[in-house]
Amino acid sequence: MNKAELIDAIAKKAGLTKVDAKKGLDATIEAVTDALKAGDRVSLVGFGSFAIAERGARTGRNPQTGKEIKIAAKKVVRFKPGADLSAKV
Repeated sequence: MNKAELIDAIAKKAGLTKVDAKKGLDATIEAVTDALKAGDRVSLVGFGSFAIAERGARTGRNPQTGKEIKIAAKKVVRFKPGADLSAKV
């Protein structure tokens, strides 16, 4: 499912227009992004939670040459599904 299909599904299930569903989805994504940027955890009961985790620096290999390369540390977004979502899937 891509973003357009998700907007269609939201509009149909909530009885909204596609424009309103898009505004709601965009606002939700923006709010989650802002919270994660601030270092907060976003928990949606029954669905799951988003959190920021640190991935340490490590040594990797270039698959074409086999030469070792250094991969810098960075922050990544982690998603942990909730119990309800896990049970339904």
